[in-house]
Amino acid sequence: MEFLTDYGLFLAKTVTFVVAVGVIITLAVSMGGRNKKSDKGHIEVTKLNEKFDHLRDSLRDAMLDDDEYKEFEKAEKKRLKEEKAQKKKAAKESASVKTDESAEAEASVKKRVFVLDFYGDIKASEVENLREEISTVLTLAKPTDEVVVKVESGGGMVHSYGLASSQLARITSKNIPLTVCVDKVAASGGYMMACVANKIVAAPFAILGSIGVVAQLPNFHKILKKNDIDYEMFTAGEYKRTVTMFGENTEKGRAKFVEELEDTHVLFKEFVSSHRPQVDVVKVATGEVWFGLRAKDVNLIDELQTSDEYLFAQAEHADIYEVEFTHKKTLPEKLGFAAQAAVDRLLMTWWERLNISRWF
Repeated sequence: MEFLTDYGLFLAKTVTFVVAVGVIITLAVSMGGRNKKSDKGHIEVTKLNEKFDHLRDSLRDAMLDDDEYKEFEKAEKKRLKEEKAQKKKAAKESASVKTDESAEAEASVKKRVFVLDFYGDIKASEVENLREEISTVLTLAKPTDEVVVKVESGGGMVHSYGLASSQLARITSKNIPLTVCVDKVAASGGYMMACVANKIVAAPFAILGSIGVVAQLPNFHKILKKNDIDYEMFTAGEYKRTVTMFGENTEKGRAKFVEELEDTHVLFKEFVSSHRPQVDVVKVATGEVWFGLRAKDVNLIDELQTSDEYLFAQAEHADIYEVEFTHKKTLPEKLGFAAQAAVDRLLMTWWERLNISRWF
């Protein structure tokens, strides 16, 4: 027991030292870049149809010899010429029976698919980018279009993923079809986001579910008491603080905290039920996870496909646009973010995962 105590104190000192170094590095690079104007971010749009065509053309160019390529070019020119003639003929016929406005409306009915990516960490940090991307898409998207969000997340903080889910709900509230694609994992808070969609598409071995809530924390009260260290905390309000890391936790405080966890779980289950009524929440809200093949059996998803397969199929009859909100960082900012990320990774298990915040 004494060994564990000494080891815990040593580890705490190490963590404190690393945090201090990270803070110093972050402050230094921040001061170095203070006088430089920071990029607040901008939207980048890529037409995926052109990307798919480029991949196909690159492979074809490598496979065909000179004679075969000439034959292909000849056939392609003929095809494009015939296609252009057919469109021109159709436009003339349409103009003879319709007004210019109605003809223009008919010509613009080709479906558009807007693709967004969401990689979720514990804090759902990318929700700010997601907000900007959705705001951009909603300026032009119509109910005849579709938004596809590729989600990858194992969950995290309740309030963070609640906000991310609310951002996705902005799409469905405009009656614009929303599809969520899951290639690897959409569990807990990640599934909370996915269930907002009109359709969930997942790879056969993607991980889904984990409809539950967890909170855990270490308690150092015995160590402090052994070393004659008093820890005092003052609150106003009976349940301002129910359990702590350094004080002596009471049965009443533990019971209240469990009650709050249960209430959060109830809210999570109600949220899933409201968006996917076909799901038997009592059966799936146990905290378990399912692979895609099994998730379809319990209605957690609608189709078994990878996101690539789904988008390639859409490209045959729709224009597909990948929308990304991105930042151009200065060198000091890059160093600062790298230092902060290193510290976050080190502390993730020790602090964020073990404190009294509630998690999906």
